[in-house]
Parts: sequence; structure tokens; C-alpha cells
Amino acid sequence: MITDSLLQWRGEFPILERCNYLISNSLGAMPRGVYDSLQQYADTWAGQGVSAWGSGWFELPQTVGDKIAPLLGAAPGTVLMHQNASIANSILLGALDYSDTKRDKVVITNLDFPSDVYALRSWLPPHIEVQMIESRDGISIDIDELLAAIDERTRLVSISHVCFRSAFIMPAREITAKAHRVGAQTLFNGYHSVGVIPVDVAAWDIDYYIGGTLKWLCGGPGGVFMYVRPDLLPGLKPKVTGWFASRAPFDFDVGGLDLREDSYRLMNGTPGIASLHAVQPGVDIIAQVGVAAIRGKSMRQTALIIELADALGYEVVSPRLPEERAGTVTVNPPHAYEVSCELLARDIKIDFRPKAGIRIAPHFYTTDAEIRAALAAIEQILDEGSWQRHVH
Repeated sequence: MITDSLLQWRGEFPILERCNYLISNSLGAMPRGVYDSLQQYADTWAGQGVSAWGSGWFELPQTVGDKIAPLLGAAPGTVLMHQNASIANSILLGALDYSDTKRDKVVITNLDFPSDVYALRSWLPPHIEVQMIESRDGISIDIDELLAAIDERTRLVSISHVCFRSAFIMPAREITAKAHRVGAQTLFNGYHSVGVIPVDVAAWDIDYYIGGTLKWLCGGPGGVFMYVRPDLLPGLKPKVTGWFASRAPFDFDVGGLDLREDSYRLMNGTPGIASLHAVQPGVDIIAQVGVAAIRGKSMRQTALIIELADALGYEVVSPRLPEERAGTVTVNPPHAYEVSCELLARDIKIDFRPKAGIRIAPHFYTTDAEIRAALAAIEQILDEGSWQRHVH
């Protein structure tokens, strides 16, 4: 019998008391500590009013960034908080220099999250070509093909560290090394990686890394972190900017913006202070549990999902090699969409993605029994035909 010491944390997550929560790859369960954190925010606002800016609010995007930094192997002062990935991507992509006409290509894949690609295309000058590497199996990317596409024409490789549909892990260190050999840079989306697999942006020499607290960090919406390699900051000239990026914001000088040299160089307007309070309890818990322990359990439980799906004859749309698979297993049984609707009706929290199937994502607080119950429910739903009530 497996003794799972991580289950001691279950009491910190109220939703686990009433449902089978297997959707941490979309929205991590809310820690109980969020109530106190938001109460602290409310008390500070109520008690101090505008003076709260001088007692921590102004520095909060960096304070929270410094909490997250160790989880991605970043140094203090190199991670800054923003409100969503589209904003963070726009800030960064708009700040890059595309003037070298010999570097007229950006490399992406068709497994990247669409919102990242939308932002990227909107900021690229007309002369930049987007080269998309296509998955051959809907699960993974041929890494040799990707590396071959990164050449002397490449300005940027902008891809997901972990693919959202399949949980395939891209070899970030290897990709960055190839990019640097030919003079290109890398930008990784870390939404599906930080908090569930080890990440080390400094050791891997990654240029830019953008992720969020929404999923595996159990921080909820409104918390996006951006890492920029420190030596690259001075060369960035943001077009999406604001008074928080100024060296002297309270001079209120409309004559020109003198950009800061630190991470606040990429700030813009007033941040969402409430969300920066809400994200912290989850980050604190993940730091205490430790990513190594989370990764070990995740590898075991995702293997269990695959074993159960195989026994039932369901297609698995995720990597079978543990080292290539992050925290999610996508299972594609018959009538997957309708089955997913019935699972949700039974308070088994999963989600469905077109061209993939049902995403099942246990976290450190998940029991093996909950995984077995979810797969048994899929079998029952198909056997009894209850999926048909969701046909439209």
C-alpha cells in the first residue's frame, strides 16, 4: 500500500471536500488561505486608504514575483507579475528589436496555446515570417525538425514549455542552446510547467519565460509572471508601458518616459492588488510541498491514468514516456465531449479539448481512489448510455 504524505495538504483546499477535482491543469483548487489573504487586502485598504501604496502595494508585483522565482530557478528581482498572458506577451513582444532584416523568422508549433500565437502575430512587423512546426501525431513535436528550423534567419523561438492539449514536455534547455548557437532567442509559455515539473530558467539560459499562477500554482486568475534574463532588460523598449515603468513615477512628467533598468522597466499601469494577494497562499504551499515531491507523485498518478485507460481500451493522447509527460493525461474515449459533460454533472471536475479528448489532471492533493473513480465513471457513462443526454 502506498503511503502518500502529500495528502496531508488536502484540508487546505475546501473544494476537495465536496467533489473529485481533477482539473488543476485549468484552474488549481483554491487554498483556504485565500480567505485570510484577501481579508488582509481588504483590511489594509479599509484601514490605510491611499497610504497602502506606501506600505507594500507599490512593490507587490515584485514581492510576489520573488516568491515565484525559486519555483522556476530564477534569481530575485528577475520575475515580475502581470495580469494575464496576453498582456505579458504583448509587453515583451512589443519591446523586442526586429530591425535586423536578416533575422526575418519566428518559429512556433501548432501545439502552442492559441492566445500566445494571436499576441505574437499581432506584434510582428510585416517582414517577419512565422514558421510553424506541425505535430505528426497530435501529441508531440519532432524535436529534430524543430531544431533544424532554428537557423541564422531566426529572431525568436516562441513555444509552450508544456503543450496544453497533450502535456508533452518540450526540451527547453536543448531548444535554447540551439537558438543561442545561431544568435536567436527563446520565449517559453510556462503555464503547464511551473509547479508540476522542475524548471530552471537560469541553468538553461532561457531568455524569456511567461507563465501563470492559475493552474498548478493554485493561485487563481490575475497572476501572470514574466521572467527576463537580466542582461537583456536594458535592450528592451516596451511599447505597452505606463507610469509604473518610470524611474520617477511621482514626478508626473509628460515630457517623456525615463524607463527603469530593473524588472519594473516592463511594468505598465496600476496593478491589480487584490489578485496579487489571492495568488500568494497557493504559491506558498507549492514552495513548502516542493516541486520534486509533486513531480514524483505526478509521474506515478499519470501513469496510473494511462494504465486504467489502456485497460478500458480508450485512446491516450499524451506521451507515454514519463520524462516527456507533464501533469496531465488526455484520454479520448468514444463520445468524449458528451462523456465530459456527464462527468461534470456528477461533480467530477475535468475538461474537454477538441482534437484531443478529456484532460485529467491530478495534483499533489489527489488520491489514487479519485483517479480510479473517474475512469470507472467514464466506463459506466458509456455502458449505461447516459452520455446521450448531452447530445445536441
